[in-house]
Amino acid sequence: MSASIFRFDNTYARDLQGFYTPWKPASVPSPALLFFNRELALELGLDPEALDGAEGAAIFAGNQVPEGAEPLAQAYAGHQFGGFSPQLGDGRALLLGEVIDPLGRRHDVVLKGSGRTPFSRGGDGKAAVGPMLREVLIGEAIHALGIPTTRALAVAATGEPVYRQQPLPGAVLTRVAASHLRVGTFEFFAARGETERVRQLADYAIARHDPDLVGSAGGQYLALLQRVAQRQAALVAGWMNVGFIHGVMNTDNVTISGETIDYGPCAFMEAYDPDAVFSSIDEGGRYAYSNQPLVTRWNLARLAETLLPLIAGEESEGAVKRAIGQATEVIGAFPGWYADALLKGQREKLGLQGGDDEADRALAADWLTLLYQHRVDFTLGWRRLADAAGGDETPLRSLFPEPQVPGAWLDRWRSRAESGGGHATEWSVRAERMRRVNPAVIPRNHRVEEALAAASEREDLAPFRRLLAALRRPYDGAPDQAEYTEPAPAEATACYRTFCGT
Repeated sequence: MSASIFRFDNTYARDLQGFYTPWKPASVPSPALLFFNRELALELGLDPEALDGAEGAAIFAGNQVPEGAEPLAQAYAGHQFGGFSPQLGDGRALLLGEVIDPLGRRHDVVLKGSGRTPFSRGGDGKAAVGPMLREVLIGEAIHALGIPTTRALAVAATGEPVYRQQPLPGAVLTRVAASHLRVGTFEFFAARGETERVRQLADYAIARHDPDLVGSAGGQYLALLQRVAQRQAALVAGWMNVGFIHGVMNTDNVTISGETIDYGPCAFMEAYDPDAVFSSIDEGGRYAYSNQPLVTRWNLARLAETLLPLIAGEESEGAVKRAIGQATEVIGAFPGWYADALLKGQREKLGLQGGDDEADRALAADWLTLLYQHRVDFTLGWRRLADAAGGDETPLRSLFPEPQVPGAWLDRWRSRAESGGGHATEWSVRAERMRRVNPAVIPRNHRVEEALAAASEREDLAPFRRLLAALRRPYDGAPDQAEYTEPAPAEATACYRTFCGT
């Protein structure tokens, strides 16, 4: 294999010594590719032909460290379900290095499930086929829905079992991200009182994600906090508008880049329920669907705490007090940024142009109330609203127990749409625009589980591949996707639970 195939340029290893432990992935007996993301490989400027085979499997399983890689386990802490863990770190992941794509963008390339590290905390550092393929399905779905996310480059089987409640076939995921900097990375050093390391990390984050802030006259750290908060506001609004529930929004899963990371106990809602929780470990509903923006604000407050000494610039009481006020102002602005991002998405889903913000928020809220009161499928409700825009209200009305139920709201919606500059002759255009933002296909939980069970229990990847192909075209609504558009039986959804995968 060409020595330059990955063209690594490893700034994390080079510029942040002391922020990680150099480490090697464990060797496995029989590496074999289960999934290879050729599209992503091309985006990264890699040669798919060189990687889609036995030699690629050896790299993606951890048996062969490619030339130029500097594998390392990153250090980070985290608030997990509200409680602080001062040392977490990459317990089963390794950053191989960074590649720069043809557009000049930098990406981390990480192995997940590649064996024990100094941060494993008693775990085996391994991963199973099912959870790693889940990361592929959900991550590629989120990407196709236009929401920032880490992505899977490959999944390689290891040929050895991992032991959870029962023996499971092992696998290693290769994940690509703009970076793996987290709120928890800042917490790790702030908790130890290592302010200069926090400064070093913040400077690195700014140079990597917000280079226009480099050299700002003293306000770059407050500006970094604001940028992260704005990215997270847009990210969570994106989740909310497609009914996605992350499931484990600990601070070590909040990225500085604003990407979705860690597809463990996550799921998409079916019948709309603001209190929906699918994670088996979220017994109190801390990370329920409707709590996601609230928890994000709480997590950002933890980032703000780590940055206070940098924002203050000095230790005087007055400087610290000013810094607290400035950071509090940013955290206080988060709900507004989130609300604006949410409304922007809702207007697109409703087929509306800009108008009266409060009236449009009320219209969207009343629509969601209708879905909730009548247990209407979230995804189908929005998709069939596009059909109504196209002149056929029957599919939408059939979702309700009585077809007249949504009538009054539909009248309000049509009136609002036309008052925004639309006319009856433009409704077909509006409908097509709505279909481009209201998906027909999401990773419905029963379909995901069917695909993962076939792959894990029978080594049958055909259901996984068919589902993945459908998820990559979420807005098509083509006949060959029909089996993936219908919700699961209510009794299946009622008892559905997801698990961390560790």
